[in-house]
Amino acid sequence: MSDRRKTPGRALRTRLLAGAAFVAWVHGAPALAQQVDPSPSETPPPAQQASDGLAPGSVYLEAQQAAREGDVISATGTEEDRVFARFRQRSLQAAEVTYDMATGVATAAGRAELTGPDGSVVQASRIELDSDLNTGVATDLALRLQNGASLMAASAVRRSENVSELNRVIFTPCPICDVDGPKTPSISFQAEKAVQDNDLRAILYRNVIFRVGGVPVFYLPAFAHPDPSVERASGFLVPLPDYDEGRGFSLEVPYLHVVSPSEDWLISPQINTRVAPLLNAQWRRRFDSGTVVVRGGYTYERNFGDFDQDGDGRAESRVMYGDRTHRSYLLSHGKFDLAGPWRWGFTAEQVSDKTLFDQYSINDPYQDNGLYYGDRRRLISQIYAERQTQRSYLSVAAFKVQSLRVVAFDPVTPALNVFEDDKTLPVVAPLIDGRWEPEGPVLGGRLRVRGSSVSLFRDSYVGFPTLSTIIAQPGDTQGLPGVDSTRVTLRADWRRSFISPMGIRWEPFVDTRVDSYSVRDLPPSSGIDSDVVTRGRASVGLDISYPLYGRLSATSDLVIEPQIQISASNRAKIDPRIPNEDSQTIELDHISLFNLDRFPGYDLLEGGLRLTAGTRATLTWDTRRTASLFVGRSMRDEAINEFLTPIPDDPSRIYDPSGLSSRTSDWVVQADFKPTDRIHGWAHATIDGNGEIRRAETTINGGWGRRNNAKVSYIIDRSNPFDGPLNRNYELVQLESQQFIYRNWGVTVNGIADLERDIITRSEVGLLFDDDCFRIELGWRRDNTRVRPTGPAEGFYVRLNLATFGGSGYGQDEMR
Repeated sequence: MSDRRKTPGRALRTRLLAGAAFVAWVHGAPALAQQVDPSPSETPPPAQQASDGLAPGSVYLEAQQAAREGDVISATGTEEDRVFARFRQRSLQAAEVTYDMATGVATAAGRAELTGPDGSVVQASRIELDSDLNTGVATDLALRLQNGASLMAASAVRRSENVSELNRVIFTPCPICDVDGPKTPSISFQAEKAVQDNDLRAILYRNVIFRVGGVPVFYLPAFAHPDPSVERASGFLVPLPDYDEGRGFSLEVPYLHVVSPSEDWLISPQINTRVAPLLNAQWRRRFDSGTVVVRGGYTYERNFGDFDQDGDGRAESRVMYGDRTHRSYLLSHGKFDLAGPWRWGFTAEQVSDKTLFDQYSINDPYQDNGLYYGDRRRLISQIYAERQTQRSYLSVAAFKVQSLRVVAFDPVTPALNVFEDDKTLPVVAPLIDGRWEPEGPVLGGRLRVRGSSVSLFRDSYVGFPTLSTIIAQPGDTQGLPGVDSTRVTLRADWRRSFISPMGIRWEPFVDTRVDSYSVRDLPPSSGIDSDVVTRGRASVGLDISYPLYGRLSATSDLVIEPQIQISASNRAKIDPRIPNEDSQTIELDHISLFNLDRFPGYDLLEGGLRLTAGTRATLTWDTRRTASLFVGRSMRDEAINEFLTPIPDDPSRIYDPSGLSSRTSDWVVQADFKPTDRIHGWAHATIDGNGEIRRAETTINGGWGRRNNAKVSYIIDRSNPFDGPLNRNYELVQLESQQFIYRNWGVTVNGIADLERDIITRSEVGLLFDDDCFRIELGWRRDNTRVRPTGPAEGFYVRLNLATFGGSGYGQDEMR
């Protein structure tokens, strides 16, 4: 390296540039290095090194040739072997690089590429930067952002730290190259001029032309969007078009207002052609210990749907009926994780009328946001607190439920469907659940103590199946108060494991449980108004399992695991005065079959002498391919007739919905298989002693090609063997599939077939375009569900998700 400098100038010594280290490599020659130091009399204080190892103000160079003349350092390379420079957490590559240490101006030419601290990359034919990196000039600019978006301009001027100006701009959130080289982006827009303002956190455009696949489709004299490096910024989001026979054409235009990094508002009016607009809004706020989300909507409109106005037995479509009234909904929740073992939260969910969500196609109203959740078509408002440590857990909650379920369908006028009465649903306050385990083993095993308590209050009377037919009031029950109850449960269980030399696993266990019920406002037919019922159960048992492993070949294994449980308990007391609030449904599977209490709640319990046996076989081959099958059943010393239930259509006949009443339970069959990486399926069934399927569900997921896939599900419930209008048995087939036909173009098909009623409940057929930039679906749907007040409805749908700009937020309806 040559040095033509005669004496170091004062400007060099007094700048922040403490020193510059240069390393130049010449092909076939040893490395040369030189350290430029300030005057010894004016040595600045030592500074900490940056994360790349350079002291503040230092410059690192790699080049074929480097020279210095006065304060100007120059380095040259070739298009293939460019100069590399590192300074201020930035990397610069170019065929030619110059750096003026006196002025701090750096220039680069010849495929110049500047990489910033955030990973963003600027490419240009020429780049010039000032000493503070606040201003600069670039020609033939190409900017690649962290999120994959690209911005190109004929020229760019960085006028200050906060403002950059670009001319003849093209912006796209899509990739512009693939394995085959450059390609036309799916979505892009070009503008005469653009200004990036960091204070506004936005990019402003003038004379904008939008292109899809390179074809101009739209023009705007001005346009703006948030800086892609900004995580959240105020502005309009992707509109949500929709069509419904009741509302007509709808357009939802969301606007996001960012108040602060921890707070924002989403205002999303839904404008309809046939009914009044619906204003949707959402407020989100993040606190130090948690978050709160409040979502709601409001309109002032009459009811609408299919209604038989003239009484001819045929409902007219799209009828407005009733008076105009205030209609609204509220869906909110909050979660807070306090310091220490405590956390708490709440949900507040309410809707003014039971058809609002269906009429206005409110997206995803049934969510699980709290400690407890209301299932499909039920809203829950709750407040709860939890305390959890390594050895203990405690929860305290209170909640009430609003139901949107239909209990009686009107075959002519869906608008006259009868919904479940909220007054028949209990207010739960409080609900307490806790458990505790001592730190060390007890008698060599694990001891667990549990406690539970709940109080339920009803406004209106509810009979069977909550009340036993022995207690339930026959005939007219209008005006009777609801039955209130309080339960307190204490339980302790102990379990210890032994493994024999042969590999047999033995687990003896002891379980004790005491329940106390206080029941009030019993119906007059019971002969008592209130009572206290206490019951207890003590159980001892043994779990035995013996995994057997066999090597079938060099690439396949078989594991067979027989499992047996023997338990003995005192006779369970099923008192008819105890309401059945939490054990009306049961789902037997390979796990619950071996539980001592197989009902999901506390109100029903089992006892007596019981033997449960099952076997699981698992086959693995080629490392990743598997198939497993479980078959099991339970037997007891005597039947429990209290589990038998009168059928809704004829109370004189009874059946066993649980599959546990007789001395032998239903068979439990469960299978899981994965023959390839692209196919996965599972199946579950309960089969009674006669070989008849009581309940079953199976699902197969398959994929082929790069993005083609399908999911098929079959669900059946035959638990009620007697026909009748109130029989709720069902048989459904559900299909979800997408098939690409040409490049990124494909079709989607979704639907549910109700084989019990021989109709297609829901169906969708759509045209799909999907690439690395965006996904859009345009299609037609039909809804034949009987819950809708408009009856069967059909219309088009649009689903859109854009890279960089986000998605439409319009998801598919719950298909089940």
